[in-house]
Parts: sequence; structure tokens; C-alpha cells
Amino acid sequence: MQNSVKTPWYPFLGETPAHLEYSQRTMMGAVEEIGEKYPQYIAWDFMGSATTYKAAIAQIHACAKALRALGIQPDERVTICMPNTPQTVIMFYAVNMIGAIANMIHPLSAEGEIEFYLNDSKSVAAITLDQFYSKFANIRKNTPSLKNLIITSVKDALNPIMKVGYALTQGRKVPKLPKDADVILWKDFLRKGESFSGEARVERTDEQPAVILYSGGTTGVTKGILLSNLNFNALGAQIIAMNPMFVPGDKMLAIMPMFHGFGLGVSIHSMLVNGGRCILIPRFTPQTYAQLLAKYQPNFIAGVPTLYEALLRIEGLEKLNLACLKGVFSGGDSLSVELKKRFDAFLKAHGATIEVREGYGTTECVTASCLTPLTKAKEGSIGIPFPDTYYKIVKVGTQQEVPYGEEGEICLAGPTVMLEYVNHPKETADTLQTHPDGLTWVHTGDLGIMDEDGFIYFRQRIKRMIVTSGYNVYPSQIENILDAHEAVHMSCVIGVKDPYKMQKVKAFIVLKPGYAPDDAMKNHILDYCRKHIAKYAMPYDIEFRDELPKTLVGKVAYRVLEEEESQRAS
Repeated sequence: MQNSVKTPWYPFLGETPAHLEYSQRTMMGAVEEIGEKYPQYIAWDFMGSATTYKAAIAQIHACAKALRALGIQPDERVTICMPNTPQTVIMFYAVNMIGAIANMIHPLSAEGEIEFYLNDSKSVAAITLDQFYSKFANIRKNTPSLKNLIITSVKDALNPIMKVGYALTQGRKVPKLPKDADVILWKDFLRKGESFSGEARVERTDEQPAVILYSGGTTGVTKGILLSNLNFNALGAQIIAMNPMFVPGDKMLAIMPMFHGFGLGVSIHSMLVNGGRCILIPRFTPQTYAQLLAKYQPNFIAGVPTLYEALLRIEGLEKLNLACLKGVFSGGDSLSVELKKRFDAFLKAHGATIEVREGYGTTECVTASCLTPLTKAKEGSIGIPFPDTYYKIVKVGTQQEVPYGEEGEICLAGPTVMLEYVNHPKETADTLQTHPDGLTWVHTGDLGIMDEDGFIYFRQRIKRMIVTSGYNVYPSQIENILDAHEAVHMSCVIGVKDPYKMQKVKAFIVLKPGYAPDDAMKNHILDYCRKHIAKYAMPYDIEFRDELPKTLVGKVAYRVLEEEESQRAS
């Protein structure tokens, strides 16, 4: 049936084969396989400490035993609410090893969001950093399925010298845990595993569920996306096939977070199943990023456009040598032609022989599924599909393919396509559609064009969404939170262009009678938002209006507000 799918991009694949063999093991099984080949290679670096594959696998086994000692069963969900630290990676693969499902969430999520993620996934256990303990403590009574909360600290992953330094600096800012806190500390948790005498591993197939990542899907309402072992292992094979210059031992600066498909799929799993070395970065600042580039001399970096914009703003990088780079990838948001030109010039000025390669993807297929090939780049294009991945452009609301050069909805099929939206059968059926060619296609909710060479061009989203610093923000969710405030009659949230974040969030509010639209009210509403909205999604400004513009059918005309802001900016 696949022969009926058009593949005009095949001539541009170069050394990349059109079809690949995929591991039939679990994610952990694939990591163990590579660990047997390269036991003394470094799996990850973290704040001055390097961990070999052999040591990493031993640590994951110990964590798996501890999870079994807690009584966690196959298919149960374990929430990982962590930045990029060794404990995050260890827990992720340990959960996979015992046949449970890793529920990955943003540690800067607001309390209400964490409560939603825990209940939506019915998580029986969670791990987070000590500095985020209070968020969990405040919602614990509302999360009945959560039996075990594991608390770790950055210092748990540091060598003795670094531990002292951390305790004297950042560690001093972390509030001490209450003595009666209903938690298990990381060391105590691992100690429980030492008494577990059974087999920690639970045999699973490659097509069984393994991970939940969150996204708004095509409707902009946050949903858990259920992904399989095969989804991640296929991605790991595809990423390397699209980058034949990769060799085991190559270093990837893992700055994209592990609760994001881009960070987890590309910067962590694709590296660890191919013998790569992950440099784990728990927190991004442009200055530390530049220092890490200089110190570690990575071979690959992947990030959102904001990350590259940030690097261009740093002064004093004249001596930075980037000849080490084999690949620089941009995704998660549209890379403007202008920013690409500026960053390519920056790379060249610092000794790199390569240019940024833009890609495209959705969490519904883990992350990237399309990348600018090595053989040819086209200005404004997001590249061509990965091996075994098919793209087509259809007339919106149909399965009818449009001619080359005509705009329509981007659809894609391949081995990384999700299993389902958790608890959302109707939206799963709307998004995953079987076409007459027999393939299951993801209807992405994004508009694009395919040219006659098979190169894809992203145009805009059908769904209403703001992308700020690479994170998706869904206006309808922010509006629901604002509208629940006692003083708010109606709200509308839009994205405003920003040279650094690409877009920032702005709220327009009509107050109920009797409430004054003054600075005190603005600050009161912003304080309320901080309790309910993740930091990255917070409105940077609130503008009070007597009324909001409406469409003919009476809906708030958010595009009118976007146009007003655009004119103000110009």
C-alpha cells in the first residue's frame, strides 16, 4: 500500500537510506545493547562528573530494583518532574525497565497543572527536586493515586568537592524539608532496592506504551500523548541515519529539557542508543551555555530559535572555537530566514564548517520527523521526511491530497507516530486517521506546502497557539484561568512578537462592574496567575479594556487584538 504514497524527496536523501531496521527491544534494552559494546564510553557528564555506560546501566538497575521494592507494577505511571540531571535519566530508564510508564512533566509547572498531570495519568509515584517539594505538598490531598513521592537534590548527583560548593551557594536557597514530610529521600529510596531479591526487569515488547508527554494536540487543550518503545527507538535510528557523520563517543549538549520530546528524544535517547555522550544541562542561561560550548566542545547542539538568538546577544565570545560542531539543529518553532543567516554567520566566524539545519515535528510523533538534508537546503524550508516517514499535504478537514505548491494541512505517517491521546478517544480518532493508502496519518493541525522536490514549508498553525521560547502556550487554557478570577468578566490572550522569546504572552481583560482597572488590580491578577500558570506561560502584561472586539458570531476576535499589537510594534 505504501507504494501509492508519493516520495519526491528520495533523491535528496544522499547517504541516508529510505528504509531502516529498528530495534525490537525496549528503550532500556536498546541502551543496554549499546552499553555492552561501549562500556567505558561516557554516557553523560553533569557538573564536573562523568558517568560511563557501564556505571550508568548499573545505576539504572539499582533504581529499577528500588521501584519494584515500592511495589510499582507494569503499566502503572510514574511522574518525573525534573530538570536535566542524572537522576532524571536514571529514573526514566528504570521506569522503562520495570514495564511502567514514565509521565514527563515540566518542573516549573504551576501547582494546579501538576495536580492535573498527576490525576490525568493516575500516577502512583513521582520524583522531583527538593526545591519543588512545596508544590507537591500543597496538592497532595487532591491526588489520591499518588502513593510515593521521591525527593532528590542536585547535590545527590555531585562529586564530593562539587557537593560542598553547591551547599555553600545554590543549596542555601533551597528550603529544608519539614521533618514530618511524607516523602522518600533519594538515598533511602535506593537503599530499599538493595533488599529487593527478585528480577527487576519486566519483559515488554517494542510496541507497548512507555512514555507520556504533554501537548495541546490540534485543539489546544493539554493532553497526555502516549508513546511506545518503538516510537523512541525508531527516532534514535532515524536521527543517526540523517546524520551519517555521527560516530559513537560524539558529544551532544543536552540543553533541551527531558519533559519535551525534542530534549528527551533527540538530545538524550537518540544519543544513548547510539553510544553518544550527553552533556546534561539542568538550567539554561546564555552565559553558562557559551561557557559549556567552550569547555566541552560538543559535536552536536539542538535547540529552539530562542537559544540561538540568546547566543548572538552575548558579548566577549571572540575566542570561542566552534570547529568541533558537526550538526546544529533548530526546531520547536519557526526559524526566521534572518535569524538563520545571522547564526550561520556566527558559526562561520567561530570556525564551524556547517550551517543550522532546520527541522519540524510534533509531540504526536515524539519530536522531529523532518530535517533539512545534508545534500540541499532551501530557504524557508523545514526539510524532507526522515526514513520510513511519509508526508502529504491535504485539503483542511479532508484526506484529499492537494497538488505540489498548494497550501493545506500537514499530515505525516511513520514508526514514531503515537499510540493515542490518554483519556481522549475522540481526539485520538480525529488526529490519527487511516487513509485509503492503508497508512495511519497524524493530522497535525499545521498548514504547510510541499514543493515538487518533496521539501516541506511550514506556514502557520490551524490551531490557536503561542510559542514562547520553544514552549507551547494555549491561549484558551490561560483564558479559562483568568475567567475564573472573581473580578474578571472576560479575557483574551494573544502572542506578541518578541525579539528574544519569538512571542510573549499578553492578556486583555474586561473587569466585572465594581472593580477598578488600576495597577493594584493588575498586580492582584498577576499574583493569582503565578499560582495557576507555569512561569514560561505567564502574561508579561495585562491590558484592561471596556470591551473586547467580537466576530460576527459573537466570539472574541483575537486576531483584531493581534493586528493592533502588530501595528503598535511597527
